[in-house]
Amino acid sequence: MLKKINVGQLTVGMHLKEFCGSWMEHPFWRTGFVIVDAKDIDSIHASSIKEVWIDCSKGLDIAQGQTAVSAAESDAQVDAELQQIQVATRELAPVTAAVEIERAAKICFQSKQAVISMFEEARMGKAVDTGGAQKLVEEITDSVARNPGALISLARLKTADDYTYMHSVAVCAMMVALAKQLGLSEEETRSAGLAGLMHDLGKAMMPMDVLNKPGKLTDAEFAIIKTHPVEGHRLLLTGSDVDPMVLDVCLHHHEKTDGSGYPKGLKGDEISLFAKMGAVCDVYDAITSNRPYKLGWDPAESLRRMAEWANGHFDGKVFQAFVKSLGIYPVGSLVRLSSGRLGVVMEQTGKSLTTPLVKVFFSTKSNMRIVPTIVDLSLPGAVEKIAGREDPAKWRFPDLNELWSGLQKAPW
Repeated sequence: MLKKINVGQLTVGMHLKEFCGSWMEHPFWRTGFVIVDAKDIDSIHASSIKEVWIDCSKGLDIAQGQTAVSAAESDAQVDAELQQIQVATRELAPVTAAVEIERAAKICFQSKQAVISMFEEARMGKAVDTGGAQKLVEEITDSVARNPGALISLARLKTADDYTYMHSVAVCAMMVALAKQLGLSEEETRSAGLAGLMHDLGKAMMPMDVLNKPGKLTDAEFAIIKTHPVEGHRLLLTGSDVDPMVLDVCLHHHEKTDGSGYPKGLKGDEISLFAKMGAVCDVYDAITSNRPYKLGWDPAESLRRMAEWANGHFDGKVFQAFVKSLGIYPVGSLVRLSSGRLGVVMEQTGKSLTTPLVKVFFSTKSNMRIVPTIVDLSLPGAVEKIAGREDPAKWRFPDLNELWSGLQKAPW
């Protein structure tokens, strides 16, 4: 018997089936577990969640004399109600990056905690619950729908210590944006997002001293790291009803179109569309992020270098769609305008890949900072255009990320 109860009726020993509310409103990355710690109940009480579904066949029932809010005979009834709640609470209307940044920061923080939990459970030998991660993917997908650049750009601000976990969040968001650019269905887009989130699960089984080594790996160490796609595939198979696309991307996101990738050395059409998507998103986030052994490259410079590698490494159609999804000058890129002023890209305008919204803050003529001004290069009367990229390492502006994000530091 499934029962909906008030959170005040929760006790240790109950099987918590589902929360009645948004994934963002409660402190757990998944549901479908028996409550074994009273602290978990305290955490639920501290959240905005007021009601939950419990499964009395898998855990304790409510106390004798208490009354449930309602009851259901099947999972389908519960799923239908929760679907109605989700549809009613989803916000998909487009917003500016400035508006979405705050919400995206919260999603990034909670997503990171969820990925850490998934990796820890995998290390302990527990079955992988991809179903529990679906709610997380839905939140990320909705954020990308409201503003594609906000969450993707924020996730790039990860520290070297955060890399393994936030990398999964970033690739998830980019896979969703790329799937939308390629015109894939909603179901395929969700699967692509889940594949991005789970693609590096095998790194949970890699030795931490090798995974976080602050220098070049030896051949032996690299051979160990190259086993992570196979390890991840194996871990995913411990779960139930795993999406075949998720398995495919996990196993094949390091394949290259010329056959020089791993683990199978597949080439060309032997590699699925989704694995090709995973390869592009994985590489972009890797080279734009700070790692133990190097600082991340500028977003626009990273796309330029990837274009040089595209022949043989990436599928041309997929890479072109990826560039369109981010813009030639992605959010956070340092650019020089035709006036000689420097600015950082704030947001894509949707009108042209070369006319983003730019926050101008430095004059190369006077070699001085100027009052930051936002310039929309897509407006009909715009007199300036982007003259080229600039290397942030050359200028060393300490607040470059703060200028476009409005955040003094990454919120995780």
